[in-house]
Amino acid sequence: MVLLDAIHDPTDLRGLNATQLRDLAAEIRDFLITNVARTGGHLGPNLGVVELTLAIHRTFDSPRDAIVFDTGHQSYVHKILTGRAGMFPTLRQRGGLSGYPSRAESPHDWVENSHASAALSWAEGMAKGFRLRGEDRHVVAVVGDGALIGGMAWEALNNIAASPDLRLVIVVNDNGRSYTPTVGGLATQLQGLGQQLAAIRTDKRYERLLNWVKRRLRSLPLVGEPAYGLMHGLKAGVKDVLAPQGMFSDLRLKYVGPINGHDEGAVELALQQAKAFDGPVIVHCITEKGRGYSLAEADEEDHFHAIGRIDSSTGEPLQADKGRGWTRAFADELARIGASDERVVAITAAMLNPVGLGTFAKHFPRRVFDVGIAEQHAVASAAGLAATGLRPVVAVYASFLNRAFDQVLMDVALHRAPVTFVLDRAGVTGPDGASHNGMWDASVFGAVPGLRLAAPRDEERLRSALRDAVGGEGPALIRFPKGDMPDPIPAVGAGREADGGEPVGYEFVRHADSREVLIVAYGLAPLALDVAARLAASGLAASVVDPIWALPVGGDLVRLAGAHELVVTIEDNLVVGGLGAQLASALASAESTAAVRQFGIPKEFLAQGTRLEVLAAIGLSAEAVADKVLASYANLLKVSK
Repeated sequence: MVLLDAIHDPTDLRGLNATQLRDLAAEIRDFLITNVARTGGHLGPNLGVVELTLAIHRTFDSPRDAIVFDTGHQSYVHKILTGRAGMFPTLRQRGGLSGYPSRAESPHDWVENSHASAALSWAEGMAKGFRLRGEDRHVVAVVGDGALIGGMAWEALNNIAASPDLRLVIVVNDNGRSYTPTVGGLATQLQGLGQQLAAIRTDKRYERLLNWVKRRLRSLPLVGEPAYGLMHGLKAGVKDVLAPQGMFSDLRLKYVGPINGHDEGAVELALQQAKAFDGPVIVHCITEKGRGYSLAEADEEDHFHAIGRIDSSTGEPLQADKGRGWTRAFADELARIGASDERVVAITAAMLNPVGLGTFAKHFPRRVFDVGIAEQHAVASAAGLAATGLRPVVAVYASFLNRAFDQVLMDVALHRAPVTFVLDRAGVTGPDGASHNGMWDASVFGAVPGLRLAAPRDEERLRSALRDAVGGEGPALIRFPKGDMPDPIPAVGAGREADGGEPVGYEFVRHADSREVLIVAYGLAPLALDVAARLAASGLAASVVDPIWALPVGGDLVRLAGAHELVVTIEDNLVVGGLGAQLASALASAESTAAVRQFGIPKEFLAQGTRLEVLAAIGLSAEAVADKVLASYANLLKVSK
């Protein structure tokens, strides 16, 4: 790492020649493969942006010029070039280097973005802000990994096009996930010609000449307008043959490319041209995800997009799969349901395989729809599918459904549409940090009228909840965590209310012949059982119930809770607005005297770490919860005396 060891700041790149830059790119790829293999992380996207990131930092003056990545997982090379190479052994670990841009780490990181399609809005606002303040600064937005297909990105482009004086450069990192790369000898020749045309189009003299010709032609009597129309049509036709820029030209945005994103010199030249234009310019770079790592290049599914700890020489995981995971269990059950009910269709937003819909797609390819990074559209489209008599299942990561709250509320719930939402990676996920914890669902979607929420405790309850949701009326949401499936947790004790014999909406998983403590678990049944065992060892009897559908809170659960002295809720969700808060409210409305102690996630963004580390840090360990429950019950006895 001779060259890389000498790079401590982007200014260190300025004196390197073309040969040195090629050697540095190779060193960076070796560095990424070695380090990310040890820690896990987003490898494929970063291998694809090495030359592109080098060119950006050689052209622009970071952090004075703001560089924003969309999505942020492609910022590893940026971190290396801005003095953080030494932190990579701690990548995605507690107290270590974030897997996304982090303002706490470096002034070179302007936006802590990890959800796609937002960077262009940030960049437009920042460029406007610099302009209003009279500051001579550029904003560079690197948009890749499908982020450009998100609706919010196009809302931003529409506004960027209306501000021709913004000093904004949009680098489209096209790695084959949005456009089909142009390859071959003819493409290479056209690329060279495209670069020459780009130099002309981004020259202010060209703009002045073009405007003069337009005015002169239009001023000619009779033939002026037809002549102008012919010239404009020929110009547009030639450009569309040479470069896929039609959609950007329609927005009146300057376009440069397509460019080989692995040719640092070509990218740098294009960026210099774009920078000199002093207005919004799109620089379209063709890159390869996983570039330079044969194992990633050969991985057809996602080119090692995100990996765990692996053997870098073989690509094999270092930690063997412990067993059946939640995602696989969901995938298999949905395929079984789909085989017996042709009304069932599946929708996801660019997460077909990560959320387990690949199995359904294999069996029923015409009944699965990947809409790209467009959660709002996914939900509203599901409402439309439901209106035709189908039973849509929308599967995404838990933190991503937040983006479609309005559609869940107004398009699905208002219409009582039978749409099932399946949220993978719910609760505390850990290494990906604050933005990827799926800790909001009960608080956010628990406010939606008519929406049922479930957090199954094991595979049997997951399968049962999924069948209930798909076959039921109105919307339902099922959430489960990342990782391995726990051992089965069987129900014990009574399953009907004593007074009327009616079935109840909860199951006892531990039944104590006592009315002292009732523990209600939402997504953390194993933890609740551990807490109950610790309480019993200290002489305090506690029953544990698992609500089949936790929200809305059922009257039977309210009656059961009201019959106990102390009710303890434990949830892998925000305390604010969660199951505990809603059960406490229901008990108050019922004028119950039962005391309620709530345990869950505090209203704050959580630092990265393993799931267990994060849970322990916020007090969600069996020991910590049991100690606090014992203290609460002791205080309750004092008050009662």
